[in-house]
Amino acid sequence: MTEQDIDMQRIPRHVAIIMDGNGRWATGRGLPRTAGHQAGVETVKRITEEAARLGLDYLTLYAFSTENWRRPDDEVSALMALVLSSLQDDLFMRNNIRFRTIGDIDKLPEAVRKRLRQCESETAANDRMTLVVALSYSSRWEMTEAARRIAREVAEGKLAPDSISEDTITAHLNTAFMPDPELLIRTGGELRLSNYLLWQCAYTELYFTPVYWPDFSVDDFHRAIASYQGRQRRFGKTEEQAARDNRP
Repeated sequence: MTEQDIDMQRIPRHVAIIMDGNGRWATGRGLPRTAGHQAGVETVKRITEEAARLGLDYLTLYAFSTENWRRPDDEVSALMALVLSSLQDDLFMRNNIRFRTIGDIDKLPEAVRKRLRQCESETAANDRMTLVVALSYSSRWEMTEAARRIAREVAEGKLAPDSISEDTITAHLNTAFMPDPELLIRTGGELRLSNYLLWQCAYTELYFTPVYWPDFSVDDFHRAIASYQGRQRRFGKTEEQAARDNRP
């Protein structure tokens, strides 16, 4: 599938991706799991550049969940080293991409935290697209932290309990700086959200593919976008109402 198969006037503003299948890709080739993660970094670069070229405003990648801390120590260490090395790339400046992170960043090794802050600072003026990487992130952690911040504001008299709304919660999430994703892609064949952007994905279109992340190509990305464009987004309305509201 090529760019000609998608409507360039209906590219989603925000696409979120669960990058799954690195370990299984490596195991199937008789390689250590870390080789799959290394191959996955190349896919990140390829899809990030294509997302920017297509005109997305935000691309959010689920790189490391809070549950991933339970993995073997050697794999976690290798993943942290890979995060550190991948941030040395000139991908962001070459493509005018801003870099942001979401998650419990304080849990990451100091060298990784330092490089993340540097990368965010160095790319802050870039305005073609924002790449958001979820590190040490889970949706339940994020919503728990938001609830704690809201509770503190109520206790301090800054916020009345009766004034708390959906917008209040949204404003206290890690993702408050960006819109909800219109499309979520999960590679690797699993059919679940794995604690990723649960609040934000209330009306997100979901696309699952059996393709492992290291093999996920630009054509696969186009295929996911074409699937999104073939759907009617109703937000609780009837088909007739949605069609009427979406008329030019």
